[in-house]
Amino acid sequence: MGSLTSRVRRRPRTVTDAHVEDVIVKTLETTPRDATHWSTRSMAREVGLTQSAVLRIWQAFGLQPHRQDTWKLSKDPQFIDKVRDVVGLYLNPPERAVVLCVDEKSQIQALDRTAPILPMLPGTPERATHDYKRSGTSSLYAALDITTGHVIGALHSRHRAIEFKKFLQRIDREVPAELDVHIVLDNSSTHKTPAIRNWLTAHPRFVLHFTPTSSSWLNLVERWFAELTTKKLRRGAHRSVRQLNTDIRAWIDTWNDNPKPFLWTKTTDQILDSIARYCHRINESRH
Repeated sequence: MGSLTSRVRRRPRTVTDAHVEDVIVKTLETTPRDATHWSTRSMAREVGLTQSAVLRIWQAFGLQPHRQDTWKLSKDPQFIDKVRDVVGLYLNPPERAVVLCVDEKSQIQALDRTAPILPMLPGTPERATHDYKRSGTSSLYAALDITTGHVIGALHSRHRAIEFKKFLQRIDREVPAELDVHIVLDNSSTHKTPAIRNWLTAHPRFVLHFTPTSSSWLNLVERWFAELTTKKLRRGAHRSVRQLNTDIRAWIDTWNDNPKPFLWTKTTDQILDSIARYCHRINESRH
C-alpha cells in the first residue's frame, strides 16, 4: 500500500477550475435575489459547493463580499496645487516656523449608558448596554504640531467663526512670537469670514494652507482625532458636558506629557500616482 501522502495526492479534485471561475464571476458580477451581497452559505447553495470551498476561493482571490469601504474623490479644481502645498509643508517644513494641522471635532456627545458598564472578566469582555442617555454636546478645536506632536486644544459649546477666531488668538499666545505659523486646515466657511480675514491681515505671521475639498485624509490632526475617539470617547460614559470636557482636557494633557508626531512619508507624485491607478482600476471594473 502506498503512503498516506501518495493516497492524498491521487485523490481527484472536487473543485474544478470551472467551479472557481463560476464563484468568482458570480461574486463580482451578480447579487442574490434576497440580499445586497453574497454570503458563503448563499453562494454555496447557488453553485453547488460547500461553504468551506467557497470561503477558500474567496480567500485565494482576496474577495470579501461582506465588507464595504467608503470613498470620495475630490472635485476641487486646485486639487493638485493644494496637495503639493500641504505635502511640501509636511516633508520640508520652513525654517523659523511652526506647522500646525488644525480642525474642529464638532458635536462630541456626552453619553451615559442606561446601566453600569460591566467590567471585563476572564473569558468575558467588558459589556455595556446598547442604549444611552444624551446630555449635550461639545466641540473641540485642536492644533497638532507636525514636528513635536504637541497639541493645542480648546473646547467650546459651538463651532462658529467667533470660536475659530478665539482659537487663532490662543495659538498666537502659545507659539513664540519669533516664529511664523503655517496652518493646514479645511475649507469650512467659518475659516474664511471677513472677521477671520481681518484678523489674519493684522497678524501677518499666520499663513493658511487649505486642503482640497473632500480630502480630510490630508490633515494629520484627523489621525490624532482618531486616537482620541478610540482611546477615550468611543467607550467612555459621561453624565454631563462638563464631565466630558474634563475628560478630554485630561486626555490632551496626558498626550502632551509624551507627544508623538505622525510622520508623513508619501510625496505628492506618489499620492497622485496612487489615485490615478485606483481610478483606472475602477474604470476597468465598470466595463
